[in-house]
Amino acid sequence: MKILVTGNAGFIGFHTVKRLLERGDSVVGFDSVNDYYDPAIKEARLAILEETAKRTGSDYHFVRDNLANQQAVNDCFNEHGIERVIHLAAQAGVRYSLENPHSYVESNVVAFTNILEACRYAKVQHLTYASTSSVYGANTKMPFSEHEGANHPLQFYAATKKANEMMAHSYSHLFGLPTTGLRFFTVYGPWGRPDMALFKFTKNILADEPIPVFNHGNHTRDFTYVDDIVEGVIRASDQVATANPDWDSDAPDPATSNAPYRLFNIGNNDPVKLSAYIEAIEVALDKPAKKDLLPLQPGDVPDTFADSSELEKAVDYKPATPVKQGVANFVAWYRDYYQV
Repeated sequence: MKILVTGNAGFIGFHTVKRLLERGDSVVGFDSVNDYYDPAIKEARLAILEETAKRTGSDYHFVRDNLANQQAVNDCFNEHGIERVIHLAAQAGVRYSLENPHSYVESNVVAFTNILEACRYAKVQHLTYASTSSVYGANTKMPFSEHEGANHPLQFYAATKKANEMMAHSYSHLFGLPTTGLRFFTVYGPWGRPDMALFKFTKNILADEPIPVFNHGNHTRDFTYVDDIVEGVIRASDQVATANPDWDSDAPDPATSNAPYRLFNIGNNDPVKLSAYIEAIEVALDKPAKKDLLPLQPGDVPDTFADSSELEKAVDYKPATPVKQGVANFVAWYRDYYQV
């Protein structure tokens, strides 16, 4: 199977490609390796992927370009004969979308349009793409379900990802392109992004600097370990989306369609209070944190909680990593990578 994975120098993309290579798939990675955060960690991930391909004997190619470059995307599809796509590249970050919204249009809307068009003309078997729990926005009904509406995003980042879901449905309907959207819930683990809370907290605690604790640590997140996320992504990609024969246009289900389209939550299904998450970091570091208690930030939601039962039914997805273990794994990686 020739699989294109976009964003393969990124956190989740790196882990996904590594797993695919280890099981023997032929993989093409595509990433611009931009400087949204330190490119050195991205280059280190790419080096590991090259090593993994050599060790496993798997076929691996890397394209260093911008997905907003339509010609580069088309050339990649034409040269490599792409059969399936796992689209993980995006401009991430809730707060950065308040500062630089145009970056999200280029990376999340224009780039996704190029991917959809390339998939359409290449007649790929299946497009699996990353969405986000942030699309639930103003929803307060817990746990979040794909079968409920998600029409009130609270940040521009979430709005662009909701747009991706709607764009995917149009291509599923118009061109029969099978698409699966995965709404990620707060992914963490080794090789994570430096702009994420776990990375920042670990760095600051080790440096004896205070950590910013928004909402006084009272909000909850459905923290999901990266290995569990990758398992779900690959299982979802392996099962090609099909139309729902029972779909009712008079009472439409947002998660399915009479086109080959579906949406899944992918989370740990076990929300943890931020204060408890910080305690797990303190235990792993064997060092207390200095906390700067702050109000909830603009655009943040107080709580997230994934109902992942549909993904479990579809592909037998069952997260297996407790937060304490996942945090300990990250801390061990961080100490080793930065030699601290």
